[in-house]
Amino acid sequence: MSAPAQPWPPALAGTPAAVVIERAIERRRLGHSILLQGDDFATLLAGAYAIADRLLSPAGSARTHPGPVSGGNHPDLFELRPAKKMRQIGADPTRDFIAHLQVSPNVAPVKVGIVHEADRMNQHAANIFLKTLEEPPPNTTLLLVTTRPYSLLPTIRSRCLNFRFPSSAAAADLEGWPAWLDDYRAWLGRIVEGSADKRRIADHVFSLYGLLARFSLILERAAAAAWAAQKAGLPADLAAEEQIAMETGLTQGIRAQLLGEIERATRAFALPQLAAGSETARHSFVESIGKLEHNAGLLHYNLNEAAVLEDFLLSSLRLWAKAGK
Repeated sequence: MSAPAQPWPPALAGTPAAVVIERAIERRRLGHSILLQGDDFATLLAGAYAIADRLLSPAGSARTHPGPVSGGNHPDLFELRPAKKMRQIGADPTRDFIAHLQVSPNVAPVKVGIVHEADRMNQHAANIFLKTLEEPPPNTTLLLVTTRPYSLLPTIRSRCLNFRFPSSAAAADLEGWPAWLDDYRAWLGRIVEGSADKRRIADHVFSLYGLLARFSLILERAAAAAWAAQKAGLPADLAAEEQIAMETGLTQGIRAQLLGEIERATRAFALPQLAAGSETARHSFVESIGKLEHNAGLLHYNLNEAAVLEDFLLSSLRLWAKAGK
């Protein structure tokens, strides 16, 4: 019985990169080291599992293992993840990962190794991994997944085939989030209306902290629900420190998506004023987006998201007030 392929995630199905990879696998000409990059980690990881499934159960052959390959369900699939609260990939886990790849396959014709968030390798781990890329184990394909490819060593990037996948670009379907975005745009509108009245200014500040509190609550609830769903499908023997890293990564992914939608909401709010040729609005927009991107970058250093968003909203209050004058 031929093997039904694990489907590509909807955002990747039919993309040029997916088509090229499919053809390379069919012709057995896919490189041994593949770098999958894009804006949405969950989508990239689903793509990595789709590739792994096609390699481990080639078209026209019987399935080498029942069910999907994700979640530790295949004996010839090995995964390296960030661990602990610092969410780093250290030297010892990297050595263990490589050791598993050195042995012969159990049931499949090949072995596959997936490195989650490859940019989280520390310097020592990256140097160890680089040697494996230079002399890869036989019958092995390595899939490196990252949303920050330029945080990898250039020598690692240069030894991989690079595929960039698009983001799903779907708005987050979270309870309270559409209303939050509506209130955020309305808040910007009230600021631009302008008023020197102290009471109006105080209202803007109170609204700001209301938005901040609601954002934290929405993120907390969404992350808890997403983790509960994902945890149910994890291997029973997955180490606690890896679970902590996965939960943290999941929260960071949702947070990044929400911040991206705040950027798009700001753009949509500013567009009519930009179209009208308002130079002040253009300056306010550019400065506010720059602030948001800068603050989002600070989150990679484990800065609290509430502090980051508070700083952005306070800057927005100052910047958009100028646009109303």
